[in-house]
Amino acid sequence: MDVDAVVLDIDGVLVDVADSYRRAIVESIEHVYGETIEKAAVQQFKDAGGFNNDWTLTDAAALWILARREDGGVGSVAEFTNAVAAHGGGLAGAEAVVESSLDSEAVRRVREEWDPERLRDVFQQLYLGTDLYEQLEGETPELDVEGFIHDEDVLISPATVEALTADWPVCVLTGRPSDEADIALDRVGLDVPDERRFTMDDWEEGKPNPRALVALAERTHADSVVFVGDTLDDIETALNAREADPQREYHAVGVLTGGLTGAAGRRKYREAGADHVLDIVNDLPDLLAGER
Repeated sequence: MDVDAVVLDIDGVLVDVADSYRRAIVESIEHVYGETIEKAAVQQFKDAGGFNNDWTLTDAAALWILARREDGGVGSVAEFTNAVAAHGGGLAGAEAVVESSLDSEAVRRVREEWDPERLRDVFQQLYLGTDLYEQLEGETPELDVEGFIHDEDVLISPATVEALTADWPVCVLTGRPSDEADIALDRVGLDVPDERRFTMDDWEEGKPNPRALVALAERTHADSVVFVGDTLDDIETALNAREADPQREYHAVGVLTGGLTGAAGRRKYREAGADHVLDIVNDLPDLLAGER
């Protein structure tokens, strides 16, 4: 594996988001609808695919809450997310499951109560906190909170940042909005030029669409790229890039510091086609050095 460029996800790779983004998912639904999913259930939605964007995951989980109130026809979270995966994943899959599980009147009631715009606004207030919400969103918040963003522990060490940036062009491919990506990158001490990063604001498709990963390979003039992520969508992104851009090599690496952990997480990565599974991103320099 003669790697010419390194591409990193942010959430679950560079910073721990268990008590920030994932907490915001759970508490946003609770705030708007008075009940919510367990934090552990977030990973079940992630594993269904198509939920790289935590706002859309929040919307889908809220749909499950509202649909379950009707007659329980959507089943448990596990049953619902399995059905979502069978319908292609993502929010479209979640909507399809609700449409096929409830009668038309129940679907109408669910859709009338479902409010993605309200969910997103509460999510951003909880995640950013009062000051950053006002600064980044340009509106006056209704909630007075410090913000979960301050609870993101750094996962990547300064030594790893130094080792990677010394030997390879380092890029970032993330579902975060640009401003929130800036905050995380500043926190971990990783300076990534604009041309070497894709955030939510830079492309509409989102992972696992391979367009951004292929573009980063082109911009770094790389013949071989390693992409490190914390979800099955990240692995699929690298695999899709292989099909879309067969003249280059794309290596898929999963880390066990996101929602996929332990032996079960390692197995899911392998089943999804990951080339390597690391305990933490700090193991990456040794992996690359050993295979150069």
